[in-house]
Amino acid sequence: MTTSSAVPTTAPTRVPDRTAAPADTGPWVGRPLDRADGTAKATGSATFSAEYQVPDIAHAVLVHATIARGRIRRIDTSRAEAHPGVVAVLTHHNAPKLAAPRRASLMDLSTMVVGSRVPYLNTDEIHYDGQPLAVVVADRLEAAQYAASLVVVEYDERPAHVDFATEQAHATPVSQSLGMPTVSGRKGDATAALATSPHRVDLRFTTPTQNHNAMEPHATTAVWDGDSLTVWDAAQNIDWFRKHLALRFDVPLEKVRVLAPFVGGGFGAKGFVWSGTLLTVMAARATGRPVRMALTREGVYRTVGGRTPTTQRVALGATPDGRLTALIHEAVMRTSPMGGSPDQVVGASGDLYDAPAIALSSSVVELDLVPNTAMRAPGESVGSFAMESAMDQLAHDVGIDPVDLRLRNEPDVSPMHGRAYSHRRIREVMDLGAREFGWHERQSRHTGSVSVGYGMALAYHPAWIFVANLTLRLDADGTARLRCGFHEMGMGTATVQAQVVADELGVPYDAVRVEYGDTELPIAPGAGGSAQAASVAGSIVDAASQIRRRVRRWGGRDGEPLADALRRTGHDHVEVSVGADSGMRAMAGQVRFLARTLRDQRRWVRAASGAHFCEVHVDRDTGEVRVARWVGAFDVGRVLNAKTLASQLRGGIVMGLGLALTEETLIDPRTGRIMSATLADYHVPVHADVPDIAIHVLDDPDPAMPKGVIGAGEVGITGVGAAVANAVFDATGARVTDLPITLDKVLRGIPRA
Repeated sequence: MTTSSAVPTTAPTRVPDRTAAPADTGPWVGRPLDRADGTAKATGSATFSAEYQVPDIAHAVLVHATIARGRIRRIDTSRAEAHPGVVAVLTHHNAPKLAAPRRASLMDLSTMVVGSRVPYLNTDEIHYDGQPLAVVVADRLEAAQYAASLVVVEYDERPAHVDFATEQAHATPVSQSLGMPTVSGRKGDATAALATSPHRVDLRFTTPTQNHNAMEPHATTAVWDGDSLTVWDAAQNIDWFRKHLALRFDVPLEKVRVLAPFVGGGFGAKGFVWSGTLLTVMAARATGRPVRMALTREGVYRTVGGRTPTTQRVALGATPDGRLTALIHEAVMRTSPMGGSPDQVVGASGDLYDAPAIALSSSVVELDLVPNTAMRAPGESVGSFAMESAMDQLAHDVGIDPVDLRLRNEPDVSPMHGRAYSHRRIREVMDLGAREFGWHERQSRHTGSVSVGYGMALAYHPAWIFVANLTLRLDADGTARLRCGFHEMGMGTATVQAQVVADELGVPYDAVRVEYGDTELPIAPGAGGSAQAASVAGSIVDAASQIRRRVRRWGGRDGEPLADALRRTGHDHVEVSVGADSGMRAMAGQVRFLARTLRDQRRWVRAASGAHFCEVHVDRDTGEVRVARWVGAFDVGRVLNAKTLASQLRGGIVMGLGLALTEETLIDPRTGRIMSATLADYHVPVHADVPDIAIHVLDDPDPAMPKGVIGAGEVGITGVGAAVANAVFDATGARVTDLPITLDKVLRGIPRA
């Protein structure tokens, strides 16, 4: 039942192009170097998970449920099995058994990787529309696709809870727990303070379900060789994937290898193991052949979770001069009986503004839908829309400039807990952004039916650090090699970390070799929470420090280049490893990391921040909104690479424009079926929707973060929805509180004489 095929014996390697380096001497950190993998991606030579050439490979296609709740009464696969080229059709009648996933635990963070707890093809029970009910495996992709259409399923349907709007009455509160992002908190009596405040804003906001649309859909290639498994997967957390696969297929961890050398965008969903990955591996084991599955765009919508919808209330009390007296932020989200978790929708609101009374609360309602999951800045992206829109309304009501209002309420310490900020430059980014945008010189304009408006909002995202293991080697010929199982999803991580290595070891950037994207390398954190850059950079600094100490013990002199010292002292290389990779040492390292993290959380608050400024043109006759100009100013600590950083921040803003204006997953409230499961129906921003976006950064290291780095992957999207909504309000007087900001909402909201 097994077959072997050619599997790489070395880790994926990305060597910076020597022509990309502008000089042979440092410092390299901060320079706007081109991405090392840019040429490979631009020319098509980069190999993604669905493109590996494996002998005798078969192709797998899913058959999805078309009801939200019930059981399979009958499933007929006879016509599919008879179709030429079909190798097997797996259903709950003949599929291999999967071990159950472990219960989520802080002592084993890999337990957090479960996308859905559905026992795929091991049950006749249906938990949501789109759940895979069969896998068709064939010699050719086209044969598998057609055969999948021949599978007939009859159901015993049951009542389902699928309508978020009506089911909110059954939402249950979520309490803060150890290690959970901020979902609740209280200081003082915010309700009483609000009731006695001279000025009050009390608004309700809604944001819809949204789905991931990474350029590369989820894809898996799986090869079994006896009880050894090799998987190429579009994953942003290969270590946790490896552990999860070993558990579910009951094989030793050392028998599983996961590779993800190139990932075409992730944004959160690819940090979790969904049905596509598990069922590809299952099909390969059942058929004894290598199997590949690349989800269609619709398949991603049906089987991979997206952003939770929210209903939010933000209530602000203030004095006549704009000083906050009360801040209330409440959120309702959805999860599923089969998985999902509450997002930190209210989290940033406890750190943004100084108020003597604050109340933050979250509730969830379980719906029979595919479980929600992380999506770029989960929580903060939509929570900031509500909070920053309410602040803008307060500024209007009190008659204070929106920037000035925020400056008046800038805290010195965390308002909720009194902890110090390790690094807070919100005053500086607002000043920088306002100056570059010309905020204080803005003037309202009306040309025919088009009105011009201006909006601003703050951006905020917590800074995270995780354990990053790696091996760093310096050779006497002046070359260096970094081996670390981190992830490259288009952020430029390999390029940036090569720059860090070059500076730390005193070698040219083009002399640094980087290996990544393979579980046979030292374990690195997943690419999530904007934590990877700081985590890996911190371990590089640690490893380089050990190298310098070792070279000094061998007789290295102060100020002498390390490679020169190696040659002079008769050593051909020096290599050190940082971290523990497996077994009890890994568990001990994780416990120490969690203890240090909790200690640091008690000492200070760490976060990236920024300020958005935009100009919009709104046609008052049609409701059309066009974003004409954008300036974003950010504090993300030390800049490792000016070009990749600007790209990350600009990409977050573009994604935020989709959140603000176009993106909405339409779900039939009667059946739970996603009705907009293609890019023809789900509208992401295109070039015509995106204005010139100017990015400005402070480049001010955070002393509490490794090498002063704060992650930048998610802060860019926070505040974007509010900045657009605030500009629309400035242009038309329409306060749109329900995303996306569509034509009808603008027209309904415009005050009529």
